[in-house]
Amino acid sequence: MNDKQINRYRVLSNVIEGNLKACDAAKNLNLSERQVYRLIKGVNKEGVTSLIHKNSNKKPSHTFDDEFKQHILSLRSFERYKDSNFTHFRELLEERESISISYNALYTLLTSNGFKSPKKRRKSKNHNRRKRKSKAGMLIQIDATPFEWFGDSVKYALHGAIDDATGQVVGLYMTKNECLHGYLEVIRQMVLRHGVPTCVYSDMHTIFRSPIASKVSVEEQLKGKSINKTQFGRAMEELGVSLIYARSPQAKGKVERLWNTLQSRLPTDLKIAGVTSIEQANEFLADYINSFNSKFAVEPEEPISAYAQLPDHLNLDHILSVKFSRVTDNSSVFSIHSKHFMVVASQELPEVPKKSKVNVIISTSAGIKVEYQGNVYDTINYIKPKKSSNPKGKSKSKYIPPDDHYFKYGSDKFKKVYFDESYEEVLAILQEIFLRKYA
Repeated sequence: MNDKQINRYRVLSNVIEGNLKACDAAKNLNLSERQVYRLIKGVNKEGVTSLIHKNSNKKPSHTFDDEFKQHILSLRSFERYKDSNFTHFRELLEERESISISYNALYTLLTSNGFKSPKKRRKSKNHNRRKRKSKAGMLIQIDATPFEWFGDSVKYALHGAIDDATGQVVGLYMTKNECLHGYLEVIRQMVLRHGVPTCVYSDMHTIFRSPIASKVSVEEQLKGKSINKTQFGRAMEELGVSLIYARSPQAKGKVERLWNTLQSRLPTDLKIAGVTSIEQANEFLADYINSFNSKFAVEPEEPISAYAQLPDHLNLDHILSVKFSRVTDNSSVFSIHSKHFMVVASQELPEVPKKSKVNVIISTSAGIKVEYQGNVYDTINYIKPKKSSNPKGKSKSKYIPPDDHYFKYGSDKFKKVYFDESYEEVLAILQEIFLRKYA
């Protein structure tokens, strides 16, 4: 018997002996008088054992057996599962091990055996959340995060974009460091899968915004002074996408929470899939996005999408690239990054005139192209011939000075000159010369 049952027996015994009224016993035990009489009847008939619950010391019919529990605990200790949080571990058990168990039962089993979830829960602060956009494609939050995705001490940057209305991940791409190439590949994935969005919401990194943009005053802007756009800003302008800058991480909270979720799940999923390099990770992420969105994406408020199809006259490879302005020489050759390239003419395209200003397009998918008056030309590597230092063809021999040259053997040919006059005699001579000249 536990303490509660012993206390009930003591109070009920006083009622049976006539030392306590049933109403007072009911208040003391926090029961109704009817319940008190029922318990007294049981004590008179069966004794003190009537106060013990009939299911005491009996295993519930729906409980797990010890073998099942030990199997789950052994799986939790596996290298591929040990770093996953409890919710992710439950999903992995169902997907990969065909084990179905509720979260509460799994949490009780793991915590009672000394396992702790690696994902710490913090108390949420009360703040006003911005309402989601009503249509998919109206606002895309974009960002990158460095993390040890492969479980070692090396950090790699994962670039990503998420739809504000649906919480749907529209692009993921991993590189060694946060860079323009990673963001352009995320935009490429989004445009090919969904279309062109209305707005892109980013931070104030120099990839998105020129560092001198904040130094231009309103008066200077009214006078017509402008700041050159970054390569990313130029690409968004060509796609017709508005670029909005966030002034704090909290302003783009959805993509920040996405990093929190991915940092808790993706390393385990990469380990299970045997992914150990950036190239393998980018191939894995192409399919991973779909399974991730099936668990976390929501339906938008309005079913009509705000994504626009890419116009046929626009080439996505040429837009999502790096562009520079160059001037060709008389042979249609230009230089960039200390290398020379020649513009290749074709029958369909007219030749580029001499000394023409062209736009050089550098893309990982399209290579190096040249744009001139709306036409795009291919290029080839060109090695300029070295200029001859003797254009007349005369052989130029090395000049060797003669033996009697002063600068070569002067110290041996001529005797050194010494002055025997003392310091006082020199001053006297100088004074005499001065008097003769100015007397």
